[in-house]
Amino acid sequence: MNTRLIPLAAAVLAVFSAPAFADHEGESPLKLVGTVVIAGNHPTSLPTQIPTTIEGITRAQIEEQVNASDAEDALKYLPSLLVRKRYIGDYNHAVLSTRASGTGNSARSAVFADGVLLSNYLGNGATFAPRWGLVAPEEIERVDVLYGPFSAAYGGNSVGAVVDYVTRMPKQFEAHARVGYVYQPFDLYNTNMTSTARQASMSLGDRVGAWSWFVSVNRTDSDGQPQTYTTRAVSAGKAGGAGVPVTGAVIAKDRSNNDQYILGTATQYSTVQDHAKIKIAYDFSPTVRASYSLGWWQNDSHGSPNTYLRDNAGKPVYSGPVVIDGRNFTLAASDFNSTREELRHLMHGLTVKSNTKGRFDWEVAASLYDYSKDILRAPTTPQPAAGAGGAGRIVDQGGTGWNTLSLKAVYRPGGMRGAHIFDFGYQRAAYKLSTIERATTDWLNGEQGARNQAFSGRTSIDSMYLQDTWKLSQDWKTVLGARFEHWDARDGETANATTVVQHAKRSDNFVSPKAALAYQANEDWTLKASTGRAVRMPTVSELYQGGINNAGTLINNDPNLKPERSWTTELSAERLVGNSALRITAFFERNSDALYSQTNVLVTPNVTNVQNVDLIRTHGLETAWSNENVLVEGLDMQASLTWTDSKIRRNEKNPASVGKWQPRIPEWRASAVATYRVNDKLSATLAARYSGKQYSTLDNSDINGFAYTAASKYFTVDARVRYRIDRHWSAAFGIDNANNYKYWNYHPYPQRSYSAEVKFDW
Repeated sequence: MNTRLIPLAAAVLAVFSAPAFADHEGESPLKLVGTVVIAGNHPTSLPTQIPTTIEGITRAQIEEQVNASDAEDALKYLPSLLVRKRYIGDYNHAVLSTRASGTGNSARSAVFADGVLLSNYLGNGATFAPRWGLVAPEEIERVDVLYGPFSAAYGGNSVGAVVDYVTRMPKQFEAHARVGYVYQPFDLYNTNMTSTARQASMSLGDRVGAWSWFVSVNRTDSDGQPQTYTTRAVSAGKAGGAGVPVTGAVIAKDRSNNDQYILGTATQYSTVQDHAKIKIAYDFSPTVRASYSLGWWQNDSHGSPNTYLRDNAGKPVYSGPVVIDGRNFTLAASDFNSTREELRHLMHGLTVKSNTKGRFDWEVAASLYDYSKDILRAPTTPQPAAGAGGAGRIVDQGGTGWNTLSLKAVYRPGGMRGAHIFDFGYQRAAYKLSTIERATTDWLNGEQGARNQAFSGRTSIDSMYLQDTWKLSQDWKTVLGARFEHWDARDGETANATTVVQHAKRSDNFVSPKAALAYQANEDWTLKASTGRAVRMPTVSELYQGGINNAGTLINNDPNLKPERSWTTELSAERLVGNSALRITAFFERNSDALYSQTNVLVTPNVTNVQNVDLIRTHGLETAWSNENVLVEGLDMQASLTWTDSKIRRNEKNPASVGKWQPRIPEWRASAVATYRVNDKLSATLAARYSGKQYSTLDNSDINGFAYTAASKYFTVDARVRYRIDRHWSAAFGIDNANNYKYWNYHPYPQRSYSAEVKFDW
């Protein structure tokens, strides 16, 4: 439980009243007899009754506690969560990890903004991060996080967590502006550089009669640290042979603890992102509101390489045969690769919602996310000649996207204080992937030429759900629900330069039951038990994005993948006394047919692609504690500690993985935040995060976490000081990773970073 819940929860727990909506927009959820009631008129993706653990953070807490440069930073200190953010403006790898899902499983969590889907279910993995860039930190009113698949209002992608960003709508004229700067010295291998980021944002809003509107613009100009490295195993080099003698290579251990040469960096992003959003709302009556949002996001990104190798004349060497310490290696044109990306994405969201506080309320919501332009250019010409152009490839994803439709209702037969509250509805989500790679004679400015490869297809899910919140007595409440889902995959095609393979249409039906029980043991303690099934369908890219060999046979993809099927249970005890809250939660998950990329050793030759892992079992214990103004006046503290045991129990296709840890799930993780308000102008925050040892491979062969492509443990300390100059102006200074811990999650995370910002609010 977050500190923002303490005052509200204390009041309502005393009387155990039936759920009721609050009168004010943006108001925090209320906790009632083991369930959480979502309050307020503002659209949210969450149903009215939440039968399990919920955490969150408010706008005020973000401003005081978090050095927030991107929307995902709001989640930084919440229990058991990790966003794999590599640098400011990380648009294609910042995936969310939860209790039983690592950073390679982006499709096992759901992220919304005002009920509009931001999660990218076109695929599963690092390159399918939620569209965080369509929410600016300055527009966030609060963030709610629902843990586990225990609400029937969500499909199988909610198995890890549901995150909902609730953004502001003004009640009177308001204006906001912010400028920020981040400075990061970075020192690793033979790279010694400074990474910087510059940000500026502005927003205006007002309410006139029944109309309210909000307009915001945001620009980020970021130069990140290197992300990938060109390597060669020392043992792969042959003694003697022709080649250019070079110096500058760095010997380091790889993730299996073998010696390797680090030859240089292959990707360092310089990215400029622009984000604009328009939100309009109209109140047809005091109880019915329509709202529309239009988000526009563009990203222009350059990825640049840097070689450590120098010949006898001191000139950089990027390709061809080279000799390092008497060993011969050959560098390909792709070893030091450049990229250019031009992305223009649009998001539409429309919601009409009633809030009568009576027997019946309803909501109609629709959204559309469109890759209106999505171009990646890369050379096939070796460096440094590629800097002037030359042959290359162009990857075009224009037309890719998704759309959603949701019809929700809540029925209270006995009114707000009745024994039953029914949530029910129909939902549809449809996804389209369209990716084609073509050759070009000029990778910088040339036209698209002949096709190299292409992947396309569609998936859709039509769902109906019903959930009954039943107040059995003064102290007992249960939530029973079920979700029916019809899944469809069609129009799948995989192609190379000469051959197109069309895949058969597939469809299936699934039912996912949910149940929760809450008992108010006394005025301080609430006990809860929740269980639910979740079916996570294969994504379009998992089904169709692969390749075709010269014989016309599919490689690297499997259009017959089975969905993941998970049963998740949690048992919680929550204690609320005054301004202090404690939650202890035991959680369990049984995940059948988990979707992972692995090597199938049962066939010859072996095949490596996305496959079903027979069974993964996870159990653990999570504790969360908060204390507001109890020990010292003006001091707020929050802390969490999570222990997890997540092991592969059956995997017929890859027996070496049985008994090993699920990738990217550490045994221990923890966070702590302390904020002290010196006075009404000055506040100071000290925070820390810890994650224990973890693995990136299914067989846990990557025993060295502190290496490129590995995942390491980490311990970081952050600090933030905020000063309110007057009623309109404020300034903040922060340090992230103040202890300069050098840690990895395939790529290197940021090292010590300094941030400063100035804000104006009217």
